[in-house]
Order: sequence, then C-alpha cells, then structure tokens
Amino acid sequence: MLTLDRLSGALAEAAAATLVLVEICMLFAGVVWRYVLNSPLVWVDELAEILFLWLVSLGAVVALRRSEHMRMTILVTRLPLRVQAIIAQFSALIVMTFLIAIVVPGYFYMLRQQVISTPTLHIPASWPIAGELVAFMFLLTTSLRQLLEKSAAGLLLSIAIGIVVCIGLWLLKPVFLELENWDLVIFFVGIAGASMLCGVPIAFSFGISTIAYIFFTTRIPLTIVMSQMNQGMSAVELLAVPMFVILGLLMEMTGIAKALVDCLCGFVGHRRGGLSYALIGAMFVVSGISGSKAADQAAVAPVLLPEMKRRGMNSGELVAQLAASAAMSETIPPSLFLIVVGAVTGVSTQALFNGGLLPACIATAAMIAVVFLRSRSDTSMGERTSGKDRARLFLAAVPALVLPFLIRYAVLAGVTTATEVATIGIIYSVLVGIFVYRTFDWRRIFPILVETAALSGAILLIIGAASAMSWSLTQAGFAETLTSLMAHVPGGQVGFMAVSIVAFMVLGSVLEGMPALVLFGPLLFPVAQHAGISVVQYAIVSILALGVGLFSPPFGIGFYQSCLIARSPSDEAFSRVWPYMLSIVVALIIVAAVPALSAGFGW
Repeated sequence: MLTLDRLSGALAEAAAATLVLVEICMLFAGVVWRYVLNSPLVWVDELAEILFLWLVSLGAVVALRRSEHMRMTILVTRLPLRVQAIIAQFSALIVMTFLIAIVVPGYFYMLRQQVISTPTLHIPASWPIAGELVAFMFLLTTSLRQLLEKSAAGLLLSIAIGIVVCIGLWLLKPVFLELENWDLVIFFVGIAGASMLCGVPIAFSFGISTIAYIFFTTRIPLTIVMSQMNQGMSAVELLAVPMFVILGLLMEMTGIAKALVDCLCGFVGHRRGGLSYALIGAMFVVSGISGSKAADQAAVAPVLLPEMKRRGMNSGELVAQLAASAAMSETIPPSLFLIVVGAVTGVSTQALFNGGLLPACIATAAMIAVVFLRSRSDTSMGERTSGKDRARLFLAAVPALVLPFLIRYAVLAGVTTATEVATIGIIYSVLVGIFVYRTFDWRRIFPILVETAALSGAILLIIGAASAMSWSLTQAGFAETLTSLMAHVPGGQVGFMAVSIVAFMVLGSVLEGMPALVLFGPLLFPVAQHAGISVVQYAIVSILALGVGLFSPPFGIGFYQSCLIARSPSDEAFSRVWPYMLSIVVALIIVAAVPALSAGFGW
C-alpha cells in the first residue's frame, strides 16, 4: 500500500506540475495569437477548462498527501497525542467514505456524458470527468494509507464509530421525512461541524455532509454531487487562481518582492515604526500583484522580520502586523477572494477589481494610524539611508514597480482578460529574474509548480464541494427561508449590512474565508441586491469582514498561519492583534456606510 501510494503521489505531482506549465503556455499563446497576430485560437478556452479540472483534481491529491487542505485544528491539537492519532484515522475514514461515495456514481455520470461532444474541440464530454476520477482514485489510495498507517485499535474503533453512525442515520430515515428543513441542521451543521472539529479537511466535510443528506433524506441520485462539483470548479474565471498563485511564488523566488521591500525600507525604515510602515506598504503592493495571501506573507516576512526583531520589536507585534496587513489587503486586486466571488455569484470580476482598491486604501490608512500611535514611544530606529542609496534602491525596484502597472494596463487595454492577465506577469517575472536580478533558480521551478497545483487543488475542491452543498440547500428550500429571514431584518439596508458583517466575521473565523464565501455568497448576494445594496459594495464588505475573521484569534486559521511564517508563538500575539483588527473594522464600517467608496478608480 505504501509503495502504491508513493507511486500515485509521484505521478500526481509530475502530472499536476506539467498541467500548470501547459496552462500558462496555452493561455499566454491565446493572448499572443489574439492580440498580436489577430488570429484568435478559438479552442484555447475550452481545452484550458478541461485541463484545469484535471489540474485541480491532481492538485487536491498533492495537497492531501502534504496535509495542506484547509482544516480546523483548534480543538484536535489540544487533545492527547494518542487521541489525536485515533481522530486522524477517523478523519481518513471519512475522506475515504466520501471518495467511494463519489467515485462509483461518478463513473456512471461519466458514461452518460460519453455521448455528448464539446462545442469547439468535439471531443467526448466524459474526458474531463475521466481525469477527475483518476485523481479521486489517487486520493482514495492516500486516504487508505492514512487510515492504515496508525494503530490497529484506532482503525477498529474508527470503523466501529462509522458503522454506528451509518446505521443510526439509516434507522432515522423516517424521522427525517417528518422534520422538514430541520434535517438540514443535522447534516449541514451536525455532521459537517463534527467532521471539521475532528480535523477533516473542510472540502471533505462539506462533501460527506452533502452526500449523507442526499442519500438519507432524498431519492436524488448521487451523480448530482459530481455534476454540481464540476459546475462549481469549471468557471473560467477560476483559471486565474493557479496563475496568480504561481505569480506570487515567482515574485519571491526572482527577487521582485525583495526589491520592493528594500526600496520601502530605504525610504521609511529610519523613522519610528518605519519598518512597520514598510511591512504594511509591502503587503499592499505585493497583494496587488500576487493574489495569494500566503504567497504575500511568505514573500515579505523573510525580508523584513529579521531586521524588525534585531531592532527589538516584540515578536507578538510582528505577528499582529503581519496578520492584520493580510486581512487589510484582501480586496486589493487581483485577490483570489475577488476572483472567486465573481465566479460563484456572477458579479463582474472587473467591477470587483475596480471596487476593491479604495476600501483597501482606507484600511491601510487605518492601520498606519495604529502603527503611528503605538510607535510614538519607540527609541530604536534605523540609520537614515543616504540620497544616493535611496536612488540606487529605487532604480533596483523599478522593474518590480513596473509589474502592477503592466498587469493593470493589460486589462485596461483589452490585451488580456482578468483570467489571462497573470500570464503576462509570469512571463515578465521570469524575464526579470533571469536578465535583471539574475536570481532565477531553475531548480525551484518544479517545486513551485507542484506547490501551485496543491494550493489550487485545495481551494478549488472546497469550491466544488461547497457548490454541491449550496445546491442541496437551495433544493431543500433553505435559500428561500434565508432570503425571507434576511429580508425582514430590522433596520432595512443598515440592519441587513450590519448583520451580514457580523455573520461573515464569524464565518470567516470558524469556517475560513473561502468556504464561507462560496457557500453563502450565492445565497446572500441576491438578498442584498433585492434590498437595494450594490453587489460590488456587498462583495467588498463581505470580503473585508471575512478577512477580519480569518486572521483573528482564537479560531482564525490565518492568524496561526501568520505565527508560523513569523516563527513566533501565538500567545504573544493574541492581545496585540486587536488594535489592528479594530482599525480594519472601523474601515469596514466606513466602506459599508459609503457606497461610493466601492466605485473604485476606474479599472
């Protein structure tokens, strides 16, 4: 089993890395043929979507093998190691159960799609599904290995618990028919919540609760799960996710991020709180290029944090600023949140890119105000950089500073779509890394491609699973109930916006930002529009609120991610993060109160 798992893992990594590279080349070729040669390649989009489904499915395999799927571990990590091992086995059993429950119906779904041809390439529509099923078989191998690699006692206990739960749900089927929509609480709060508390990856928690609901309470065939997952993951806008992820990783590898940070430090690093200003500015600028918060933090932190520590700054303060600056920059285009919300709600991605920048500027100004107040008593300051050195640092940063303007111009001039624009940044970053900064490390290309696939797979599998869950909730009438409930919130637009802000903060904290957005966005955005609220403004407010929850303790996983990147214990940052988060909440309230702030700068 171990040998088979290693073989499938190696194949998944190699295939996923190759697909990332093929997608980049294909999308860039599409831009060149359309804009330069004036001869569009009409088949590019269709083939890119097919390969994208294969890519994210294989990326999910890599992420599961690396334990990089988003999961809630706040409870599990506090238990004894022996109990953690048993829970890990039970988690693997849940993942395996979900995969078995989707692979078998998925095979019959693939056979039905065999007779359908794609509109451009005229190939069977079953091909994308076949690739997914192969990846799911790899996932099944990995989950089986994780189930068997622990103790036999834990294995037997996990299987016994699973059998008891299944028998109990089967016996309760007549009861579910009488509960009406209350059965949603059992499956989508009880089962999904219990799975997440056990450390089951969020995507699989969503998936197992959806399958259990359909199987035990309806007569709908389980093939619908695969169908809805495909629809959720195949939106063309989501192709931008792996493209911006790899762009962020390339920025760190090629020295572009370091050049930007060094330039900022040269201009403000000598002031009280100067490096904190540089951190905030760097996160703002880098976020406007990479789209991935993890990539942003990983690019900025290694450059700035050692010097901040050398100057005597408390490590907890570093984490607080790193976490809050990530939350502050969630709406800066091309944020993955903006791309995903556009894909799942139908809001124009370009309008979201347009509307996200000014609110982020307000949040940045609020954070800068907090840094100013907290650094007034600082005595440790760096040496003032000479004018000559500033000029040198600025010149060194010019190729890096060109990148955000290049990306913006490519969209404005119609050279690329928001989906394709990252490929321009990728090619530019490679050229700058090779010929300007001369820091391009060819040995890191394969790991970067694999990491891109893993992160993309983890994100997109959540979107697919959440899409299936959202469909189930809609079919059960929950959407109408939620619409009616939110439409009658006291206070009209103000009351609805206030409740939404609190709800998204809580959801961002306990459910993580992306799953909450994918699950509840399609349900709440129509309500907001019916209430007379601009969907762009509502999207920006929702994303900022999710960011506050995601990067706030005690549950926000982004907060603990920041601790890991800063290599600092979370206890030291717990009390220090709140003034920064409060500043973002103030900015959030301002953005919610003034719709014009989401009109943007004219992207």
